[in-house]
Formats: sequence, C-alpha cells, structure tokens
Amino acid sequence: MQRIVVKIGSSSLTSDHGGLNRDFIGFYVREMMSLIESGAQVVVVTSGAVAAGFTHIGYEQRPKLLHEKQAAAAVGQALLMRAYQEQFQQFNVPVAQILLTRTDFASRKRGQNAHMTIEELLRQGVVPIINENDTVSVEELKFGDNDSLSALVANLVHATRLVIITDTDGLYTADPRHDPNAKRFDRVEQITDEIYAYAGGSGSSVGTGGMRSKLDAARIAMRGGVPAFIGKVSETADLLAAVQGQGKGTYFDSHLHALPMKKQWLGFHSTPQGRVFVDDGAEQALTDKGSSLLPAGVHEVIGDFHPGDVIEVFGTNGRTIGRGIVNYGAAQLRIAAGWSSEEVLKRLEVPRIEVIHRDEWVTLK
Repeated sequence: MQRIVVKIGSSSLTSDHGGLNRDFIGFYVREMMSLIESGAQVVVVTSGAVAAGFTHIGYEQRPKLLHEKQAAAAVGQALLMRAYQEQFQQFNVPVAQILLTRTDFASRKRGQNAHMTIEELLRQGVVPIINENDTVSVEELKFGDNDSLSALVANLVHATRLVIITDTDGLYTADPRHDPNAKRFDRVEQITDEIYAYAGGSGSSVGTGGMRSKLDAARIAMRGGVPAFIGKVSETADLLAAVQGQGKGTYFDSHLHALPMKKQWLGFHSTPQGRVFVDDGAEQALTDKGSSLLPAGVHEVIGDFHPGDVIEVFGTNGRTIGRGIVNYGAAQLRIAAGWSSEEVLKRLEVPRIEVIHRDEWVTLK
C-alpha cells in the first residue's frame, strides 16, 4: 500500500491578503480523496494557521512580531482544522489534528509516540493533519513553510513518496516568471551545491518558504529513503499524476533504503551536544568503509558532552559528515585524540575503544 505525505503551504490555502480560501481547501481535499480512493494512505502536512488567523484577529497584514504570530496561529489553527474537517466530512472520512515541534523529534520517545499515533490513525482510516505548534514554538516560526517538517514526517512514517505542493511547477535553472529561457529539471538524483544555486526566495506574501527550503526538505526525505516531488497541483487529477510519476514538477529520486528508526533519529531529529573534527583517513573509514570512529582519527574536540550523547562529526573541509552516539566524555576524548587504540587501552579507562561505533553512526555527507 502506498503511503503519501502531502505538504500544502500557506499560499495554496489562503488569499493573497490572508484568510482561508475554502474553494482551494475543497480542491485539495478532493485531490487527496482521489489518492485514498485508489487505495493509498494520506498524511497531510499543512501550513496556513498564521495566514488564516491574522485577518480574523484584526491585523491588517501578516504580523512580524513573535507574540502576534503566535496569537494569529492560535486563532487560525482552529479555523484551519474546521475547514479541513468540513471538506473531508463530505466523503465520510474523519480527520485528526497533530501539532508537532522540533523537540518532539529530538526526543526518541516522543518521536516514537507520534509515529505510533499516526500508524493507528491510518489503520482506522483517519487522515492525520499535521502542523507545527506555532503557538509555543520560537525557532519553528522561522523554519520555513513546514517544508522540512513534511520531510521529517515522511521519514517518520516511512512514506513511499513526499509531495510538496508549490505555486511553481518544479525547479528551474532561473525564475520562469522572469526568464523565458529557464529550463525545468524533470528529475534530480543528487542535490548538489549547483542545484542549490538555482533556488530562489519566497514568492508569496503569506508564506515563509522558498524553493531553497523545499530543496532542504527533499534532501532530508532522500536521505531517509523517501523520494520527493516538488511541483504544481492546480487541476483535477494533478495530485494523482504527481504520485504516478507524471506530475507537473521535479522528481527527487532516492536510491537509499529507508533508515531504521534509531538511525533516523540520529540523523534528522537528535540534538548534537558537541563536535569533533577528524582526519581524511577517519572520514573515509566512516563514510566509505562502514567502519567505526577510533581515537586515532580525531584531531579536535569542541563542546562539553558525555558518554551516550549525540555529537556531530566534521571532515577536514569543515563540512558535516555525520552524527553518532559517543562513548567518551569530551574531556576524556581531548586527551585520547590522536592516540592509537593500544595506547588508549593502556592509559585510559573507557567502556569501549570506539569513539563512535558504526552501529550508532549515520552518514550525512
């Protein structure tokens, strides 16, 4: 059975000046019903709470101050869920509201609880409708238009595809609204710096996400083994076409297998407590050979962490190569950095010789 995560942004649900457009919501619900009727399970990641609420609460334009955004989201979230509920009810399909923040993913237990809840809802034929908990979040309101959240959710539920709906039919070499010679990428197998260079800024006054944040989301999904689609769903059957590989947009293919829950938590949800820098040999061992990180490969330690914490590992070029659960405290590792395994065993008491064991490591390079 296919499991599709559909992300819908503020600009797709509201008017240019804010407030919900019920015709738009009705259209997207009908599109999602076409997937459900084809036998697929659908999880919705929706934006629009702030955009829906700020006119209702009395602001003339989208607020910029945090407390104003939170007030608008508190009002708008209720309006948003009522609109979805009314539209899905026409098809006798129940919906459920799930509000998440980054801290829900940072905690393995809370992430597992969210996963189990979503699994049960889908088993019961309920459509989960997920949004960020904007009324209590600080960082999340600057996060983008729920793009990365949709990718984290897609990985969490082991989706077969992530569909990110936008007002542009995919990624172009330039802005097609201004450059008639712009060419669209039909498929992308790897998101490189060159691909990122083509991403522009946000095109809407009511949303917060641009193409770059959508590329970030596609990259997260691909790392978790979930293929992604970024494009337009503006006519009947467009969403079904997008899922079937014939959509109006760009496909981001993943050749990776879905990561186990622990590796997903490590790579995408955990909060690193420190950083270590390793030499070329250690980087190659970690990323190409599937080996563990040994003290000999470490040449710099930053932060104050303890055994069992998650740390980030950087290569010689200063870029992140992955994350793992460390077996050393920071002070202990500063002493052992560069030592051979034999020397560490002679001079230090450590539970295991590996700084990070390969079973507790995920490559993010």
